[in-house]
Amino acid sequence: MITIKSEAELDSMRCAGKIVANVLKELEKIIRPGITTKELDEFAEEYIIKNGGIPSFKGLYGYPASICTSVNDEVVHGIPSMRRLESGDIISIDVGVCVDGLHADAARTFAVGEISETAKLLIKTTEESFFEGIKNAVAGKRVGDISNSIQRYVESRGFSVVRDLVGHGIGRKFHESPQVPNFGKAGVGIRLIKNMTLAIEPMVNEGTFRVYTAEDGWTVKTLDGKLSAHYENTIVITEGLPEIITL
Repeated sequence: MITIKSEAELDSMRCAGKIVANVLKELEKIIRPGITTKELDEFAEEYIIKNGGIPSFKGLYGYPASICTSVNDEVVHGIPSMRRLESGDIISIDVGVCVDGLHADAARTFAVGEISETAKLLIKTTEESFFEGIKNAVAGKRVGDISNSIQRYVESRGFSVVRDLVGHGIGRKFHESPQVPNFGKAGVGIRLIKNMTLAIEPMVNEGTFRVYTAEDGWTVKTLDGKLSAHYENTIVITEGLPEIITL
């Protein structure tokens, strides 16, 4: 069921979104060659709790950590571990925070040390595709208008959008309706309504869009072993351009 949020609910989501945005900024400062993804998770969990939030991911569907740390060919849902980051890696970090029973969700892809020009372009394209998509995240438009604009932008730059994973509604439940694919036809799907809240999250691959789930049952990886990037924000639909609550 699609939920339209009250102003009180939106205020709680904004509080959660501020924590999400800030923890991602703080994580960016400490990402360096040699740090482990477990250390990043521990830092994020402590920061979230200290600032009045609850990590949304911990225990969600049985997930064992507070953030997702997906490195290089890992698309999403990478589990923090003793893996040490190396110069040249890219790492996608996904963070969810709950305040007053309401959630906010965002992801960024960061460079570790010096990275390739291809990796830089992939990260840039993924972020830019989000902003292309939300030009159509306006009351009266349809979900497919967002999806189509993301896909067209990504493919025009020679990359591919993942088909097996999509964005989603968000609020009192972390995953709500509607699904928001990063591909598809314009003019189709649910019509957008003011105060609908969505997590828009392009997942963009260097090579094929095809992916698979690793043996840990969580980590999604590119089928060809090439790089993947992830960029996400939680937005509120308005009569004009959407409000981004995780920036």
